[in-house]
Amino acid sequence: MYIQQLYTNCLAEAAYYIESNGEAAIIDPLRETAPYVELAKQRGARIKYIFETHFHADFVSGHIDLAKKTGAKIIYGPTANAGYEIYVANDEEHFPLGNISLKLLHTPGHTPESSCILLKDEHDKAHAVFTGDTLFVGDVGRPDLAVKSDLTKEDLAAMLYDSLHKKLMPLKDEVIIYPGHGAGSACGKNIGKETTSTIGEQRKQNYALCCQTKDEFIAAVTSGLEEPPKYFFIDAAINKKGYDNIDEVMSRNAVALSVTQFEAEMQKGTVVLDTRNVNTFEKGFVPGSINIGLDGQYAVWVGSLLNHGVPIIIVSDNGKEKEAILRLARVGYEHVYGYLEGGFESWAKAGKTVDSVTSIEASMMQHSMSTTTPHKIIDVRNKTEWAGGVLEGAELISLAKLERHLAQLDKNITYLVHCAGGYRSMMAASIMKKHGFKHIINVHGGINKIKEHGFMLVIPEEV
Repeated sequence: MYIQQLYTNCLAEAAYYIESNGEAAIIDPLRETAPYVELAKQRGARIKYIFETHFHADFVSGHIDLAKKTGAKIIYGPTANAGYEIYVANDEEHFPLGNISLKLLHTPGHTPESSCILLKDEHDKAHAVFTGDTLFVGDVGRPDLAVKSDLTKEDLAAMLYDSLHKKLMPLKDEVIIYPGHGAGSACGKNIGKETTSTIGEQRKQNYALCCQTKDEFIAAVTSGLEEPPKYFFIDAAINKKGYDNIDEVMSRNAVALSVTQFEAEMQKGTVVLDTRNVNTFEKGFVPGSINIGLDGQYAVWVGSLLNHGVPIIIVSDNGKEKEAILRLARVGYEHVYGYLEGGFESWAKAGKTVDSVTSIEASMMQHSMSTTTPHKIIDVRNKTEWAGGVLEGAELISLAKLERHLAQLDKNITYLVHCAGGYRSMMAASIMKKHGFKHIINVHGGINKIKEHGFMLVIPEEV
């Protein structure tokens, strides 16, 4: 028996490769199929099954392309209905895999079709359970992503409580938990940093499993939920309906554009997405660009800030163009019209207009605020982060909501923008620049550095 977790930091997502006696199963694959096909080839195995724990909202799964390439069967849990051929398993149905077996446990709650996969070893003993978005390390799946007119988040939370207590909690303490996501995923409220655990550890440490009653559980898991990223419901629909082959998408989108062609696309209103590091971006960029760096949760933030279907052109470091485009396809963003050949340097060498962002160290904030120029601080962290303390008088506008609030801001004021560490504040600065705000100062290192320099924080009364 062999198990490998294939973890993708950008999406905080875990796919799984399971193998026994030359037969393999894949659970929740990402859009590109090569990692799974190559792994099976290296190990001399045949991919027999592709399990989908649910219709994912946070990424486009690779199950359809992978099934076409390998002949493997796509398996969903009860109630699943897709626009392509799938096998809808019964609750507790067994699937033999070499000398082991996989048992599908229907665990509705995160979504109606959500399921977990229980792995039984060569001795028919429960060894591990792949919990998808039902159970995470320190958290459970949020119950508000599959709400219908006749199904509230409280209804789904009640289902989730029953699923956890009837299907997972009866398992022995030593059974290993392999969840679908880790820290940073918006599929939970506050997922722990570890990417594996055990039933016993979660029984003791997971806040949701420590609730004494179903009503207490429902209240706990439905409170404090952040607004889901705008692309979530679109990706869920794509995973149900089907999608274009990833190789065709890459061939169509990864097109080099000359400066002249790039500028012509800009004049049509195409969004310029600059994927370079914040420290590079601030020194010079194509005017109107939005900066979302590849070195962070790039795809998630694209899906949170840009409308699905909006036309995009890419500026990347040389050699990173295809990576930028592939990672967009992972979340269903396929309207990419090419990338700037030669990167930003080719734009600058052509003598085109260049913009920049002023940044300061946290130690210089006091000096900047002591000038006679009117100023304001904007904190673009999330609501849960503000609860730990904010700078007194700061405007609290989470990054995902910033663009909606720009009409309420004054373009004549100098804004000092910060987040937790500096990644999100540069996105915010670029969005404000794009919308005509000229007096923007980015604070390097965010609140972490601000605290180091003795600034007092206050706890907001209400956020």
